[in-house]
Amino acid sequence: MGDILRCSGFQDIPPGLRGGVIAIGNFDGVHRGHQAVLARALQIAEVENAPPVVLTFEPHPRRVFRPDVPLFRLTPAPMKARVLGAMGFAAVVEQPFTREFSSLPAVRFVAEVLSAGLGAAHVVTGYDFHYGKGRGGTPETLEAGGQAYGFGVTVVDAFSDEGGEVVSSSRIRALLDAGEVAEAAGLLGYRYTVEAEVIGGRKLGRTLGFPTANMALPDETGLRHGIYAVRFRRADGTLHDGVASFGIRPTVEDKGVPLLETFLFDFHGDLYGETCAVSFFGFLRGEEKFDGLDALVAQIRRDEAEARALLAGVRPLSGLDLAIAFP
Repeated sequence: MGDILRCSGFQDIPPGLRGGVIAIGNFDGVHRGHQAVLARALQIAEVENAPPVVLTFEPHPRRVFRPDVPLFRLTPAPMKARVLGAMGFAAVVEQPFTREFSSLPAVRFVAEVLSAGLGAAHVVTGYDFHYGKGRGGTPETLEAGGQAYGFGVTVVDAFSDEGGEVVSSSRIRALLDAGEVAEAAGLLGYRYTVEAEVIGGRKLGRTLGFPTANMALPDETGLRHGIYAVRFRRADGTLHDGVASFGIRPTVEDKGVPLLETFLFDFHGDLYGETCAVSFFGFLRGEEKFDGLDALVAQIRRDEAEARALLAGVRPLSGLDLAIAFP
């Protein structure tokens, strides 16, 4: 995927990236609705010969205002940056979001963050973007601020799928909760992908003839427990097809701590300590408890055969999908 500069706040934007076209939003999932906003920013940046930059917020504002409610983030900050880099953005500004920052009046957000801080030449955002204290800033006030401070503003309408429904992160979360990763990919525009460090395990898979790369995903991950056909990207960019289990391993452990365990086809090597990515192409079955290891091994062999067949026929959904989940 393309390289992108991650800035920890608007104060960290380097001089060479000031005066850019700024796409603003949370963009959790970077789904097709978000991509409509982001693609417009890239188009304007090309026409104006200005650097394309994304302004987003960390942590997600819902974490600040409702810390007691778990939030399944589709794209945590590192993964979001990778997707934005693949789209062609030069930088993402991960603005620290605190209650103090949220109380910044809308007029000051425009003056201090967009104008003085980023030197925005043009700002692009979605139709439902609100900002500043009490969410008092609207697309209309943003346009007025642009006139006052000399930058252009483009507001992008809601993006609907082929069925006429607005594409949203909540819809995608619901699909992943049901294991419907293929349907989720249709809304994302690319295969749902997670990224984490490969950690050590009990090595039971190795003794059974199916060594796995194990990853601990965030506790809030709302993906259905089960078996999936996946593609695994190593830190060096090489790709391997595989079959992955996400869940609590009821046959061998059942401790209630979910783990993503990926068996890479035709691979031998040490992955411990690498930060790798797993893209989900198809749901094969739910998690089951088997009557002994022999029955488990027999089912893994069937899962492998089904995953190999499914992955042999996949095609990229988009240029972004090609960059994320294909050679």
